[in-house]
Amino acid sequence: MATKKRTRARPAPLLRHLRARLGGKRHIVAAVDLGSNSFHLIVAQVHDGSLHVLDRLQEMVRMAGGLDARNNLTPAARARALDVLARFGERLRGLPKASVRAVGTNTLRRMRNTEAFLAAAERTLGHPIDIIAGREEARLIYQGMAHSRPDDGQRRLVVDIGGGSTELIIGESLEPLTMESLHMGCVSLTQDHFPDGALTAKTMRRAETAARLELQPVEAQFRRGWEVAIGTSGTIRAIRAVLRGERWTDGTITRAALLLLREALIDSKHIEHLALAGLNPERAPVFAGGVAILLSVFEAFGIERMQVADGALREGLLHDLIGRFTHHDIREQTVNSVSTRFRIDTIQAGRVARTSAHLLAQVTRAWKMDAANVRLLGWAARLHEIGLMVAHNQYHKHGAYLVEKADLPGFSRQEQQLIAALIRGHRRKFPLDVFGILPTMQRQTVHRLCVLLRLAVLLHRARQDIDLRGLRLATDKKRALRLRFARGWLRRHPLTQADLEQETAWLRAAGWRLKFG
Repeated sequence: MATKKRTRARPAPLLRHLRARLGGKRHIVAAVDLGSNSFHLIVAQVHDGSLHVLDRLQEMVRMAGGLDARNNLTPAARARALDVLARFGERLRGLPKASVRAVGTNTLRRMRNTEAFLAAAERTLGHPIDIIAGREEARLIYQGMAHSRPDDGQRRLVVDIGGGSTELIIGESLEPLTMESLHMGCVSLTQDHFPDGALTAKTMRRAETAARLELQPVEAQFRRGWEVAIGTSGTIRAIRAVLRGERWTDGTITRAALLLLREALIDSKHIEHLALAGLNPERAPVFAGGVAILLSVFEAFGIERMQVADGALREGLLHDLIGRFTHHDIREQTVNSVSTRFRIDTIQAGRVARTSAHLLAQVTRAWKMDAANVRLLGWAARLHEIGLMVAHNQYHKHGAYLVEKADLPGFSRQEQQLIAALIRGHRRKFPLDVFGILPTMQRQTVHRLCVLLRLAVLLHRARQDIDLRGLRLATDKKRALRLRFARGWLRRHPLTQADLEQETAWLRAAGWRLKFG
């Protein structure tokens, strides 16, 4: 196929916007990736529309290998992880929380004792840690890759082999079009098929077959529709380093070179005997699993040649973070897209969002709310009727399920869980059991936000614009609320007054005292 002329790299749209918005100011941002095989930290300076990397740290942790048969993190793996995070935290000391994004991937998604580990990890790192879904990981990987390369106009197949998962993306320019995350990685495949370290033709064949079975459901989807294949992250970069070190390629990964590498692995007979030029000793224990996956990807998707990109998840996190500074927050786009797809009444949602924000503003100081809480309540208000697309009966339960389980670009698993809890609790009986399973540090805040959302929904039950001038909300530290209306307002709205009387009883059962007048 003819190769299109490569164009000179231009600053990405987000960075051009950032240049205009920040007026050339220097701003430090950082991203932390708690991967299944290794932890990474990248610190960069945003200046004049460009990202300049200041520091990179990488440490092997092998979290995926630290899960026991019940997916509980072993004490040894926990200690390794916290030790690395302590060093990262020292490097990040002094950076504001809004300038740092830390995420956990496949192993944290699988882990059973997540809350206990996250609490310790966040204290050690000094910053919140988000757990992201597989497709969100794929989206961020694509963003990091796309911002690290000039846009040559070609449609790309991007492959990222991590310790516990493999992400596949087809995209064009800065837009990912098709994304999948598969439950196989270099650590997990090595554990399953090379447990004693033996490398034979039989064990390699079994590992490749297992990888092909994982790829089979998406094979037709990813076999066509792209022009160039690109690999990202540690496993694929390690394979490139070996192919280059052995002088089998000049830096491009080819099918022929991978077959030579396969034979070299088999000839080594054991993982401990690997003596390949360019192979980092820390990567050696899980190298065979990574090679088996990449061989299977080449076979499944008909790849002959693969380029390797420098940018991936960490760089994608930085660009996503910049977007939040410059009003290009992908989460806002996601909420707008979901509202359209599920035919949400955006006029009604807007009424509820404005009133809930008005109520929150009046108790922000007493409850010590911050901008993140404002956004959380706003998103829940805009999506609180999403469940109507399923059925009117118990639509708050349908809506909570949809928001918690859906792939929502830009949102972490924790954010979706909190929004889902708000939607679940916005009407009828207050679901104390739902709030009881939320992370301990979040329960009180989300409980309070839910009360505000309930009041806003109640006040707009008639689904028409109403005059709420004079509406005031006061609170104390003992779950007591005082809702005041303009003189004569309740007399003119007897149905709302009846609703407030019912709401008073529901809130009383949840430990709140509501007075209105």
